Amino acid sequence: MSDKIEGMSMDIEKANMDKLRTVFPECFAEGKLDIDKLLSLCGEYIDNDFEKYKFEWKGKSESLRLAQRRSTGTLRPKPDESVNFDTTQNVYIKGDNLEVLKLLQTSYYRQAKMIYIDPPYNTGNDFVYEDDFKDPLERYKEVTQQATKSNPETMGRYHTNWLNMMYPRLRLAANLLRDDGVIFISIDDNEVHNLRKLCDEVFGEENFRNTIIIRRGAKNLQAQFETIDRLNSGFEYVLMYSKNSSTRFSKIYKEDDTATPVGSWNNHWRGTDRPTMRYELFGITPERGQWRWSKERSYEAIKNYNDMLLELNDDNPSQELIDEWYLKTLKNRGIEKIDLLRKSSTNKPEHYVAPSNKVLLNDLWDDLKPNGSSYTTKLFGQNIFSMPKSVDLLKRLISFIANEESDIILDFFSGSATTAHAVMQLNVEDGGNRKFIMVQLPELCNEKSDAYKAGYKNICDIGMERIRRAGAKILAEAEKSNQQLKFGEEEKPLPDVGFKVFELDSSNLKTWDGTPVTNEAEQLEFINRLNDMLDTVKPDRTDHDMIYEIILKVGLPLTSPISEIDVQGKKAYVVDDYLLLICLAENITPEMVEEMCSYAPAKLILGEKSFNDATTMANAHYICKDRDITLKFV
Repeated sequence: MSDKIEGMSMDIEKANMDKLRTVFPECFAEGKLDIDKLLSLCGEYIDNDFEKYKFEWKGKSESLRLAQRRSTGTLRPKPDESVNFDTTQNVYIKGDNLEVLKLLQTSYYRQAKMIYIDPPYNTGNDFVYEDDFKDPLERYKEVTQQATKSNPETMGRYHTNWLNMMYPRLRLAANLLRDDGVIFISIDDNEVHNLRKLCDEVFGEENFRNTIIIRRGAKNLQAQFETIDRLNSGFEYVLMYSKNSSTRFSKIYKEDDTATPVGSWNNHWRGTDRPTMRYELFGITPERGQWRWSKERSYEAIKNYNDMLLELNDDNPSQELIDEWYLKTLKNRGIEKIDLLRKSSTNKPEHYVAPSNKVLLNDLWDDLKPNGSSYTTKLFGQNIFSMPKSVDLLKRLISFIANEESDIILDFFSGSATTAHAVMQLNVEDGGNRKFIMVQLPELCNEKSDAYKAGYKNICDIGMERIRRAGAKILAEAEKSNQQLKFGEEEKPLPDVGFKVFELDSSNLKTWDGTPVTNEAEQLEFINRLNDMLDTVKPDRTDHDMIYEIILKVGLPLTSPISEIDVQGKKAYVVDDYLLLICLAENITPEMVEEMCSYAPAKLILGEKSFNDATTMANAHYICKDRDITLKFV
């Protein structure tokens, strides 16, 4: 009659096979992929050369299977832990990021403009992300009740364990990046070489954009002559990969307050041949190429230059005098730019490049301190989290990549939630509307730590409280700024400082226990199993638990607006302006289904227990079919 919603995440393997089957149907025989034929169609012919370059380690193939194994989990809403749950566009998820990334595949496939992660550095300690290839969800539940384990170099799988942890997560993360998206990954010396090779495989080596080198902090670099086995490493790294090699970025600058702004003069000629951009200028008409500016703009720039000479009463002013005049005139006129064009001593047109103390950044960022303890200490009144990332670093990365309306920034090793803090701060500074999705394992805090003593039992408690405090501070400052506007200034929109909290759990839908029956006593247990499956929803789950599982499974964002309506005394839920209409009530009649269909939802989702008999269910099916509305059951 109609499809039933499964209690499992997106089938990534099937989705990939369907894509291949669409493009290369000739490579499938009896439902199986002929890999040799596929490679030959792509110009790769099998030559049995087993000495090709590969990046291999023990457990690689199993960790890939783990990434593609469907999750039986769901995300349960936690309104009491949230801020502005019904209106915010930001999301905070408590759970193992491997399972969470699987659950986000349908709703957020190719939706993240930027991903930033600061994964556990492989220092040999506190290595909680040790995946169980058998049952990831059970492993997650065990982890949340125990202390972290260590990964010492002496155990022989030092790099292997770390790679097996990172590989499936990066595979899943790549699916969530937009085609113009970028991922940044912080790392130190221990695994930067392996991470680079890992990312080359996952994202493609042609999509490697740079390794940003960041000074760890201000240190006394005066040489001390001692006997040592290596030089001290004062830097960390941020690997940068794009989803697509054609992606382009905004230039990013830093202010150099020690530099005196100095202007310069550039050749006004460029080699690109455009006949419409060739005209007489200073008695020169080129035969090929083009001028840099239009004729009108160039003539205006010549006039500006001559006016400047008159104001200075100097036919040959020094560069210092020109810069001084330029900056003073900008300030007096309240403008941002003046075009100046002159004839050089070699009789070639050249235009003025404005003085600036902004320096274009390269791959060495030595003006940032990656330790962001000062931010958290101010918010909490004490050093509550060890070595949080710098808000300034995250703001710079975000402004480099995510500047469009409603760009999504994902961090699935969110720690103290520095990324969320940076998104909110940057939004209020430039009026942006970026959204964040934070994912963090509720890893237990050490009972001797300041955080535990202050009442924070796990890292998620710290991260969520930081977002609350930072958001309240940012909002208060924005409201104060709007109250101090000058005449003619408009109020700036207040930033979204809320967040919806979700927690990873097993599916709200029951799963069939297929344990074989071998004796008479077990036959009674089998009958009990059958009776228990008459209601497919677990008894301890609410309507809202089910609604958000449905939202995930059909591919809508977790921030989709939800409202309630009354249908002849039964409660129904409208999701995202009637993209979904959900009713899980019992004793649904055909008349009620008629009324629900009158709202013209794209999909109507009802509970299997909603109908008293098969005839009523069949009537619901035909009512929806007549109105071209998809009907699904849970």
